[in-house]
Amino acid sequence: MPTDVIMPQMGESIFEGTITKWLKKPGDKVQRDEPLFEISTDKVDAEIPAPASGVLQEIKVAEGNTVQVNTIVGTISADGESAAPPKASAPATPPEKKEAVKAAPPPESPQDLGAHDEDLRSSPLVRKIARENSVDLSQVPGTGLGGRITKQDIMAFIEKGPAAPAPAPAPRAPASRPAAASAQAPIPGDLVPMTQMRKIIAQRMIESRRTSAHVHCMFEVDLTRIVHLRDQLKKGFEQRNGARLTFMPFFVRAAIIALQQYPIVNASLEGESIRYHRHVNVGIAVALDWGLIVPVLKNADELNFLGLQRAITDLGERSRSKKLMPQDVEGSTFTITNPGQFGAVFGLPIINQPNSAIMGVGGISKQPMVITDKDGSDSIAIRSVVHLTLGYDHRLIDGAVADQFMALVKKTLENWSEEVG
Repeated sequence: MPTDVIMPQMGESIFEGTITKWLKKPGDKVQRDEPLFEISTDKVDAEIPAPASGVLQEIKVAEGNTVQVNTIVGTISADGESAAPPKASAPATPPEKKEAVKAAPPPESPQDLGAHDEDLRSSPLVRKIARENSVDLSQVPGTGLGGRITKQDIMAFIEKGPAAPAPAPAPRAPASRPAAASAQAPIPGDLVPMTQMRKIIAQRMIESRRTSAHVHCMFEVDLTRIVHLRDQLKKGFEQRNGARLTFMPFFVRAAIIALQQYPIVNASLEGESIRYHRHVNVGIAVALDWGLIVPVLKNADELNFLGLQRAITDLGERSRSKKLMPQDVEGSTFTITNPGQFGAVFGLPIINQPNSAIMGVGGISKQPMVITDKDGSDSIAIRSVVHLTLGYDHRLIDGAVADQFMALVKKTLENWSEEVG
């Protein structure tokens, strides 16, 4: 009997996923646990392994289409089993809504829709999109199982208006220019559909701008001591620990020390109350060829320097190889992003909700600086300098607190004294 390949549920709150790429084609041999296809969800992009060894018999859901979890997206025939020829048509669209399934009567306004009924008929992402666009979900036809409203349904409703018919399948990009390959340079005049990840990034950035009162401050930091220390230790560090010594754990550790001293910067706003988090969970922004993701160092305040370096390396590698799980990108209390790796002097990053602050790390460069000696005399020297910015939510954090926080980060880095390992 063929083995069904299903859309997995990548977390309790995830109800659908988009197939962005099939890594095998019908007739190809596959090994159990070998990457078979790639998906994009509300939380992460991930490679999905084959559930069995054999031959990929049929692809039921094509690239670029969104289906609910547990939907059969393909089949694998056992080794030696004759593979049935592909069916003439294998539409990748959600099944048509049956006439027996009726939508709930429309309420007076979007707010009147009962939370229980709304939860049953839509995912958290769909409800968020509806709120942002003032859409009454009771007016949106659902094409999912049991009349469930999918993301395709809500996006089609917003684009076409209330009188629009049921949404058509998401258009597939030409084979030579897959929609998932956002890193490819478009040909002038092309209209290229946004990838699933780019849509999510766009939604979250707009939501953050609307939510937080963004203010930024910038500090110039003399990183010469750390640059020299890293140059001296990086070879032995890698030999002893099997991990490269990067600058990021220095910035993370300095931020943790400051967050413990100024816990409001590690807090979140919940309604009209402030949630002070027990631990520091640091989100580390990772730039990918196809977008951006923020995996989280859980309980980073309990890790030593070596633990931070290993965790940062692990999260970066799993981000780029699409091995992250939803829990790896949840629960951050503070975020660090590093535009300096691409040469930026500094950046003014947008806060990663529901955090109250985000620290941007600029590029490290050699600059002439005025140095004041102990006797009070001044001299000019070439120093390694980095510009750090803090984007913070002025609803929770006052400018004085933000400046004091960054002053402590600066002091920790310029007078680094911790064991590196």
